[in-house]
Amino acid sequence: MKTPKLVQGYEVVIGFETHAQLSTQSKIFSRASVAFGAEPNTQACAVDLALPGTLPVMNEGAVERAIAFGLAVNSHIAERSVFARKNYFYPDLPKGYQISQFEIPVVQGGEVSFFLEEGQETVRKTVRLVRAHLEEDAGKSLHEDFIGQSGIDLNRAGTPLLEIVTEPDMRSSDEAVAYAKELHKIVTWIGICDGNMQEGSFRCDANVSVRKPGAPLGTRREIKNLNSFKFMQQAIDFEVHWQIDQIEDGHAIEQATVLFNPDTGETRAMRTKEDAADYRYFPDPDLPPLVIGHDWVERVKGEMAELPRVMAERFVKDYALPEYDATQLTQSKAVAAYFEDVAKACGQAKLASNWIMGEVSRRLNASEMAIDQAPVSAAQLAALIARISDNTISNNAARQVFEGLWNQEGEVDAIIEAKGLKQMNDTGELEKIIDEVLAANPKNVEEFKAGNTKALNGLVGPIMKASKGKANPAQVNALLMKKLG
Repeated sequence: MKTPKLVQGYEVVIGFETHAQLSTQSKIFSRASVAFGAEPNTQACAVDLALPGTLPVMNEGAVERAIAFGLAVNSHIAERSVFARKNYFYPDLPKGYQISQFEIPVVQGGEVSFFLEEGQETVRKTVRLVRAHLEEDAGKSLHEDFIGQSGIDLNRAGTPLLEIVTEPDMRSSDEAVAYAKELHKIVTWIGICDGNMQEGSFRCDANVSVRKPGAPLGTRREIKNLNSFKFMQQAIDFEVHWQIDQIEDGHAIEQATVLFNPDTGETRAMRTKEDAADYRYFPDPDLPPLVIGHDWVERVKGEMAELPRVMAERFVKDYALPEYDATQLTQSKAVAAYFEDVAKACGQAKLASNWIMGEVSRRLNASEMAIDQAPVSAAQLAALIARISDNTISNNAARQVFEGLWNQEGEVDAIIEAKGLKQMNDTGELEKIIDEVLAANPKNVEEFKAGNTKALNGLVGPIMKASKGKANPAQVNALLMKKLG
């Protein structure tokens, strides 16, 4: 069993609750719009406010999106699930309760896997899911100065959410962020959520506790509404060190809900954390059980696009890629499509993967661009790789050609010609250069023949310089070894 990673002698334990806003046009129990940015309180209808005489009606599209998520993460889709009322009293909760699911959720179990860099290793991690349940969102409290008061915007009340709950399987902020990014990829890939964290469409709550190795789980504190991966890491790291300091000073950790302040980089307690019993759950009398037949699940499955994990498996099989490469290339549909276009055009899948994960990704990140904005098309990258494969240019020259493509200086062959980057493949001319270098460097020759293999580097450099970088390095090494015996 692998030794747990410790922080100041403590093991970190993290679980996640993520609210993914489902991509329906209307709310989960009414026909009111869910469009973002409307004037406050213009999209809250009588059903959302639970006015007398109104009844909630289930949104079929929300159910289908929950089914799609369950299929994407290998969950069990419950044939029968039940809605419950979660009772609590906040100003932005107009009903005095929230319609959610408690004992029997629609999606049960499942897992999310991802790769994580640990030192010099790339490790596959898997986080187990407990459940994913349907529920409605609350409104929003606005704390601007409304003549010395807070305001309430109920537009968001009734918006359909899928709350995705994990086991406490994560052991560092790096793991937590990697999980959140993978979950974000899944829900946006299958189209059930737009993933806009700034608008609150994808909100993460991190339950964080610490313990000595082998001890029972510690008391957790829930960091609410983390709306960026950067803040998520900062908040968890601060919370971990805060809890350790409290324990080391002899204080007990109190279960609480906390908020992260990105300006100070600190978490602060908002309220003590309730347990399930405090919410007094009971089945909602206005909503019958949700029944999902096998035919419905199969129809949703048939309408879904190829899942990222399925596509990654296909890339391993069809293109002989390592599992890590296949997983990285299926981080988005656009990247996956770009890779397939390049690989099919040049017939060099591994080289295509290396270039996309390397130089292309580096330039995109530096320019803050998406793959579909890249100035180098799939056809151009394929042409560049073809010129590497047929030894027209060296790897070093290829980077110069890529630079020219990125700056839109022309097509591959034209850039090679204009920059004089064509590799020297004339054996006779190359042998002449090698003979001259060997004659000018007798000491290196003697050292190599005496068993010092590093002396070869002192010969390769001058040869490449004499050829103005156009010599084929593999050919240079082969000819050198032949001449030196």
